[in-house]
Formats: sequence, C-alpha cells, structure tokens
Amino acid sequence: MRFADGPQTECATRIAASAARVWELVTDVALPAEYSPELMGAEWLTADGVPALGARFAGYNRNRHLGEWRTVAEVVEFVTERAFGWAVLDVDGRFGPPADDPERPVAVWRYSLEPQDGGILLRQSVRLGPGRSGLTAAIERMPDLEEQLVVGRLDELRAGMETTLRGIRSRAETGTG
Repeated sequence: MRFADGPQTECATRIAASAARVWELVTDVALPAEYSPELMGAEWLTADGVPALGARFAGYNRNRHLGEWRTVAEVVEFVTERAFGWAVLDVDGRFGPPADDPERPVAVWRYSLEPQDGGILLRQSVRLGPGRSGLTAAIERMPDLEEQLVVGRLDELRAGMETTLRGIRSRAETGTG
C-alpha cells in the first residue's frame, strides 16, 4: 500500500434514530472531539457558523507521534441528510509549504447517511492525500517502511472513527446533546 495510491478506510454503524437527528450530529464539527482520540476541538471559521458547501472550520489535533497542530477544513460535499464531506488543508504550513487547495488536501473525510430498517446506516470514511502531512514526512524519512507507515496510520484513524461513531450512535439514540 502506497501513499500515492490514496489510501482510505471506512467504518459504519446502524443508528436507531431519524436522518434529521443523525445529520444534526454529524454536521456539528465540534462533537467528534468528545470521542476522538486525535481531534481535540473544532470551530466554524465562517461568521454564521452554519455548515454549507464551501464553509470552513478549524480543527485542533494531537497525536503521540506528531504532537499538536491546527488544520483548516473546507466543506466539499453537502447533501442534506445524505452526505457531509470536507477536505483537510494545511494552510499553516505545518507539513511543508502552506497548502490552501481543496484539490490537494491532507485528507478528505466524509459521513454518509443511508436510511435502513427504520434507522440510519452511518458511514465515516477518510482518504489520505494527495497533500503533504505528517505521514508523508515520515515516509520521506523512512521510505523502506512506507507500507507499514500507511497501514499503521489507517489503523489509527479507523480506531478513532469506530470510537467516534459509537459516540454519535449513543447520542443519537438517547436524544442527548
């Protein structure tokens, strides 16, 4: 598995709640920080703080290998109660020259909602690259370990997504938050 191939992973959970309730939760960019082992917080950068195509938000992250950093994400997919996706950008230049192009993101994240059995099948996915990240810097330092580094990063992200999806499911089904 090579970084240049756009490695990706996905997790899913079934939620006994309405699409409207699940949509409300997945478009709250601050909510995953309550569950994620890496995302520490997020906030809308647009004046109105409303999720919409082209809107941007900042994410504050921490990882035992990479330390702490800030990213900016731009909403690149927005289909009410169906799909919410965002491209993570390195506008601060944490991983190389500043990059503000959603066509060359650090990663693209996505939630998709599919009605199923009176509830919702919620999927969360991520595709890495093609922009620079801490992973690309590690690969440059240790090119012989590229496959292990990519697999390890995907494993980390998948574990975080599973935890986040469990939290969203719990909140949606109990009606809290």
